[in-house]
Amino acid sequence: MLMWPFDSKKKTNEMAGRSCYFSVKETTEGTEFNDFVNNLKEVLCNTTREIVFLCVGTDRSTGDSLGPIVGTMLIENNLPYPVYGTLEKPVHALNIKKILKEINQTHNDPFILGIDACLGDERQIGFIFFKEGSLIPGIAVNKKLPHVGEYHMKAVVNYLDALSPAQSLNNTRLFTVMTIAEVMTKMITTAVEREAPSSKRPVENLRR
Repeated sequence: MLMWPFDSKKKTNEMAGRSCYFSVKETTEGTEFNDFVNNLKEVLCNTTREIVFLCVGTDRSTGDSLGPIVGTMLIENNLPYPVYGTLEKPVHALNIKKILKEINQTHNDPFILGIDACLGDERQIGFIFFKEGSLIPGIAVNKKLPHVGEYHMKAVVNYLDALSPAQSLNNTRLFTVMTIAEVMTKMITTAVEREAPSSKRPVENLRR
């Protein structure tokens, strides 16, 4: 679970302006969605390393279940890349170091794309961000966990209660999480479909 600190309207606009972002309130048939997908496609196409999707979170907390739900949906949609982190086998604070070690041992120089939920400003609930740089899971609840990956996708599932971030996670609506997960899954699968066929890599029993 990440924290996306929207401290003011000005700061919100500055941070959003430096990010590729999309609100689930918008139509997935519009320009904003296509721009997001094309940015994701470009990143996937421009690496020669083995792409791995790492979906972080736990189904024991509604707000933090976004990652495992997306991971499960990606596998159900037959994503042609290894996926770690599902509802059956989540990747969370207790096992993420072990899973990262496994990924690095199993895959040759993996290009990891991290996926996680985050807390932020109430006005930004439902926003999905795609950014270059490592995912930093656990920051919203003051957990020190390994930085993950080269790029990451995150989505604001609820507002940040500075006094009790864990309560914000537990009070998150499942409908909100499911709606975001469906859009994130559509973004990823659409981006992969737009790739050149030769860039897709077969997956053989590597999903977690």
